[in-house]
Amino acid sequence: METASLLPLIQSYKSDPESVYNTWFISSEERMKAFRSIRRGVRDLVDAISAGSFGNDFKGSPLEVVLTAITEQKQVFEGAAHSFFWKPKLRIPDIYENESNKRKFGAFLETCLNATREDQILTAMSRLAAMQIKGLGPSVANIVYFLHPTLIPPINTAMMNGFNALFNDNKKLGSWEAYLGMRQTLLQTNEAVRSYLSKDLGAFAGLLYELGIGRLIHGGAVPWGLQLEKAKAEKLAQTRHNDVVSELAEESEHTHMQYMLIQIGRALHYNVYIARNDRHREWEDQLFSMLTVPDLPPLNWSPEVLATVRLIDVIWLEPDSNKIVGAFEIEKSTSIYSGILRLEDLYHSLRDCNCNLYLVAPNQREKEVMAQLARPAFKQALREIDLAYISFNDLHEYCGAMCKFGEDISILKKITHSSVN
Repeated sequence: METASLLPLIQSYKSDPESVYNTWFISSEERMKAFRSIRRGVRDLVDAISAGSFGNDFKGSPLEVVLTAITEQKQVFEGAAHSFFWKPKLRIPDIYENESNKRKFGAFLETCLNATREDQILTAMSRLAAMQIKGLGPSVANIVYFLHPTLIPPINTAMMNGFNALFNDNKKLGSWEAYLGMRQTLLQTNEAVRSYLSKDLGAFAGLLYELGIGRLIHGGAVPWGLQLEKAKAEKLAQTRHNDVVSELAEESEHTHMQYMLIQIGRALHYNVYIARNDRHREWEDQLFSMLTVPDLPPLNWSPEVLATVRLIDVIWLEPDSNKIVGAFEIEKSTSIYSGILRLEDLYHSLRDCNCNLYLVAPNQREKEVMAQLARPAFKQALREIDLAYISFNDLHEYCGAMCKFGEDISILKKITHSSVN
C-alpha cells in the first residue's frame, strides 16, 4: 500500500498542539474513563430494554446517559446524540414507540457488548442495517467504538467529509453501505500507518475530523496503489454485507414457517416446542417464547440425543400426556440430510413412537427432498417411520384453513407428500 504520502499529513496532525490527537486522543484522562463508563451504560441500556423500562423518548432514557458520556468527549463527538433525539413528527428514530424495533436495537447492542471477534460485530451491523429501522443508521458506530475501539471507527459529518477529502470520494453519512466500506478502508490504511498513529481507530478518526473541518489540508492526489487497495477493501465490505443480508432474508422465511407451524399447532390445541436457539425469535411482534413451552418434557434420553432433539425446529405435544405427536424440520437452504438425521434420532429415541415427522422446504427443493428420502442409507430405515414433506407454498396457502377447520394433526395429510410407500 502506498502510504508515504500520508506521513506528512500525520506529522502535521500530531504536531499541532490544538488537534484532537493532542487535546483528546493522548492527553485526555477522561477519554480512558469514558470507555469504562460507556460500557456500563450500554449494559444498563440493554437491561432496561429487556426489562421493558426503556421508555418512549430519548430524554430520561438510559440511551441519553450513554450518549451524554460520548458527547462529553471534546469537540470530536459533538452532535453524536442528535441522530438519537426523538422526532415525534417524523416518528424517528423508530426505537421508542415500536417495541419490536426496540428489542432489535437492544439485541444488537448486547451482541456488540459480548462480541469477541470482528465478524460477530460486522454481522450484527449488517443485520441491523437490513432491518431498516427508520431513522436508525450507522451513527450507532459512535457507541460501538467505545466497546471495540480497534475494530469500529466512530463517524460524524466532519469525519465523513475528511474521508471524502482524503480518498477523493463522495460517500454519504447516513448510508450503512458507505460506512462499512469506509470502515474497511480505514482498517487497512490504519494497519499500514499505525506505527505512526495507534491501533485504536480513534486516532485516525481524529485525523479525518481535522480534515473535515478544514484544520488540516490534504493537497496531494491519492496514489494509485492506495486507490486500488481502497477499492478492494470496499468490495470486501460490500460482499460481506450482502452475504449477511441474504442470510437474514433466509432466516426471515425460516422464522415465518416456524410461526405458521406454531399457529397451527396451537389452533389444534397442542403445546408447541420451538428449537431452543430460536426462542428469542418473533414474527409480527409475536414472541415465540410467549407462544411456546420453555422446554421438552423430561424424557429418558442420553445427553447427546437430547441436545440434538432440542434443536428440532418445531415439535407438537399432547397437552395432558406431553406425548410428542409431530416434529418439523425446516430446511430453507441447509442440509436436507441433517434434518432427516435429527428426525430419525427423535423417532428411535421414543418408545413405541407413532408420531408424525415432517420436512418443510421450499417448492424448488421437493426433488432434492425426495431424492434424499430414497437414498439406500435412509430408504430401509424410513419404511417404519412416518416421514413426509410439506412445501413452503402449501403451508403458507393453507395455514389459515387448517387453523380454522383442523381437529388434530391428521389435517396435515391434506398438504403432505411422501416417497416411502
